[in-house]
Amino acid sequence: MSSDAILAVVDLGFPWQTADPFLFCVHHNDAYPVGNEQMGPKASLAGRQMGQDFDWSQDWRMYHGDTVPGFPAHPHRGFETITVVTEGYVDHADSLGAAGRYGGGDTQWMTAGKGVQHSEMFPLISDSKPNPMELFQIWINLPAKAKMAEPHFAMLWREDIPRLTQTDTAGRNTLVTVVAGELAGERAPSPPPDSWAADPANDVAVWVIEMDADAQWTLPAALPGVNRVLYFYEGDQLTLADRKLKPRQGAQLQSDVAMALKAGAKGACCLLLQGKPIGEPVAKHGPFVMNTEAEIREAFEDFRRDEFGGWPWPRYDQVHDRPRGRFARHADGREEEKEA
Repeated sequence: MSSDAILAVVDLGFPWQTADPFLFCVHHNDAYPVGNEQMGPKASLAGRQMGQDFDWSQDWRMYHGDTVPGFPAHPHRGFETITVVTEGYVDHADSLGAAGRYGGGDTQWMTAGKGVQHSEMFPLISDSKPNPMELFQIWINLPAKAKMAEPHFAMLWREDIPRLTQTDTAGRNTLVTVVAGELAGERAPSPPPDSWAADPANDVAVWVIEMDADAQWTLPAALPGVNRVLYFYEGDQLTLADRKLKPRQGAQLQSDVAMALKAGAKGACCLLLQGKPIGEPVAKHGPFVMNTEAEIREAFEDFRRDEFGGWPWPRYDQVHDRPRGRFARHADGREEEKEA
């Protein structure tokens, strides 16, 4: 096991660099304050650059919400969004009438397919203490045959997502949350049916890896021919084989070689994205990802014509009642309720 299996090391910018089949990845981490009556920040917005998603000089950012932090209604076509929430809550609403509140370890996996509008708001539910928020927003492509699939909204609840603790010989732990893929015989909940990740042969994995200080763990080999990128986003140092990474660096790894990881004195948190490449042309513009520029123009025309079914909610920054717990209401009327 040597650093020869490290194909490239990059500094993590905005967004994080990704490899086919992934299109986009960002890490949101905001120390939101106490919430007000509208579930927005009970604090002045003076001097804050709203919409500056990754201005790390600010301890929290409103992104594109004016009252409640988050992303009001916007369209997508041709790919999927995977929203992994480690802390805080997200309120979902979409043009199909689906809705939900999820967080604290839950993941939402949404197939945009032929077109959907959705909003992703971050309600500051607590009016007595701060409302920290941390999530990963990941876009994974759809192959041409599935780009016009019916939209699909799926919840991967934290109760169903495998969380495996691996202990090294010194008793230090590495916790791996398996959002997609399989580790040590434990498989993540099924992704939506039209997803590239639905076929095990594509070896798609989304893992959150949290290592104790000085912990050691070996990332197992994957299938050959798979794109595999490890993002080191928190900690003081991470050693891969004999190569040291600084915080906010990523490494593209040879997929079929196991890789020894060693955390630094402050531990290490990483995100792993891997999958067999789709290997098709990618044309993207804003919220649409297709195979050709003509298909992108068609997507804009279709959205201008019917707004992918319109917006059935009273607000474009739709939030649910403050006392509401975690839930999902699907477009077919099916409902899921979870404990807070």
